[in-house]
Amino acid sequence: MRLFTTAAVIALAAPAYAADPELTVFDWAGFEVPGIFQGYIDQHGDSPTFAFYGDDDEAFQKLASGFKADIAHPCSQMVSKYRDAGLIEPWDTARIPEFEHIDKRFLESETFVDDEGVWYIPADWGVTAVAYNTENVTDEDVATLQVFNDPKFQGRTSLPDSSDDVWALAYLATGVTDWTEVTDEQFAAAAEWLRAAHQNVAAYWADPAEMSQLMGSGAVDVAWSWNDGVVYLRGDDYPVGFQREATEGSSTWFCGFINLKDGPGSEDKVYDFVNAWLAPGSAQALLDNIGYGQSNTKGMETISPEARSEAGIGPIDAPVLSQTPNDPAQREKQLAEFEKIKAGF
Repeated sequence: MRLFTTAAVIALAAPAYAADPELTVFDWAGFEVPGIFQGYIDQHGDSPTFAFYGDDDEAFQKLASGFKADIAHPCSQMVSKYRDAGLIEPWDTARIPEFEHIDKRFLESETFVDDEGVWYIPADWGVTAVAYNTENVTDEDVATLQVFNDPKFQGRTSLPDSSDDVWALAYLATGVTDWTEVTDEQFAAAAEWLRAAHQNVAAYWADPAEMSQLMGSGAVDVAWSWNDGVVYLRGDDYPVGFQREATEGSSTWFCGFINLKDGPGSEDKVYDFVNAWLAPGSAQALLDNIGYGQSNTKGMETISPEARSEAGIGPIDAPVLSQTPNDPAQREKQLAEFEKIKAGF
């Protein structure tokens, strides 16, 4: 997903990867891998112009402040913010042949589909779980999420600089597997746990490339990680494990495309790009390069069960917290509390 350095991710005054001027894609750094949208290149002879971000809230603020793009790639819990802000318009699914093959579990929310239309095209999904150095960390250590609070790893852990992911971890670690109905007591317990975990954190990673660099350099031994950071480490022959079956569980999430209002480019090319992304033949490139699953069930049928398990997206025998849309007010509360925790309060 996010291969660029933090500085490059933040530098969004102009597109970071200029190509076809008639389509600007605002995306997570790393998704510019051609194989994922090869059909678009075959059709138009070039990649779209990409602008990158490293965090969903950062991306929303940029677009709400007037940054112009044609299409963006938020994760599911952000869609309500875009709708409420009037930044997006419904999709014409008649122009997306593979829409009928999108796994229906990704379209269950009225935030995505209602009487006004389809507001969101789910595209990819993955997990957040425990990445660890198998030479310095035992299987017993990572059998529980309390590894993040273990004094043995003080100054040796890394968490994502992402409110959604850290709260998914904190809720799981305190026994909550559904964040759609969190009580004040559950929130307080998770916040207390997260403050304790903060004491062990060497650094909060901004993107998976940074996480893999922290671990690859020996700076940290344990991280709460997406699939792609593990893919990068394995590509460098680093001894990394990916524990999804800790006693308390792990989390899953999915991301997709929104059609931005008043985009400066070609609406036809917006649909060409989405159709290339959802093509079943793109699923293997998505898995190989980033470690994620495709929302298209036809595409996932091309991936063997062994390959899914190796990438960390196979079935597991442990609790799962699904990062589906939750209450916007609760999410803002979590975001504010996370900022306090990072600041040491």
